[in-house]
Amino acid sequence: MFIHQGKKRTAKHNLQIASLLSFVAGIVNVAGFLAVAKLTTNVTGHFAFFVDEVFKLKFWEGFIYFLYIFFFFLGSFSSSFLVEVISRKNESYVYVIPTSIECLILAMIALFGGNLVTQNPNLIAFSLLFAMGLQNSLVTRISNATVRTTHLTGLFTDLGIELSQLFFYRENEIKKRLLASVRLRLTIISFFFIGGIVGGIFYSKIGLYVLLIGSASLILGIVYDNIKLKIKLLQRRYRH
Repeated sequence: MFIHQGKKRTAKHNLQIASLLSFVAGIVNVAGFLAVAKLTTNVTGHFAFFVDEVFKLKFWEGFIYFLYIFFFFLGSFSSSFLVEVISRKNESYVYVIPTSIECLILAMIALFGGNLVTQNPNLIAFSLLFAMGLQNSLVTRISNATVRTTHLTGLFTDLGIELSQLFFYRENEIKKRLLASVRLRLTIISFFFIGGIVGGIFYSKIGLYVLLIGSASLILGIVYDNIKLKIKLLQRRYRH
């Protein structure tokens, strides 16, 4: 799901990565909000608050909201930069490093975030926004902008458009493409919702340790891809 790119990438690969990453984003969204009362998977709301604080001449509060936006942007930039650098050396593992960084961030916040909730809650928000910016950029690159997993506004917009088009386009090829796209949108929304439920239930019992579930899910995704890659390489050797 991570290693296939370009023409090698199929709708199945997009469904797999959409399921995994939207589940993780759902966990982060709920856990982050319950921990520090901030949105940690997108920046739309933060931009509105940033403008509001600036107009009130509360520049320090506005600067904090600017930092929320900046760390999401920084995560996106860092992910794309790493992909470009690594792709020039080994394309097979180009997405392992950014995903591993996200795993590490979630694990660190899970293990040490308990103290930060009271001492420096903004550091939790900055870290999670960076991780989600990194993830959003990563999945956008992998899927050629087909999959987005950290916020739902655009997804519901696209879903509404595509469902309406089903009433007018009867050609088999177009209808098949629309149904595949609708299925993808519904998958992302469903797993984001499931991740949110998991995040809410487990946060009430174990607090920020719930982020370890997200981190472990990403690790399993990487391991799964590596196993499949090794199996394919072995099959090619035996064929030759």
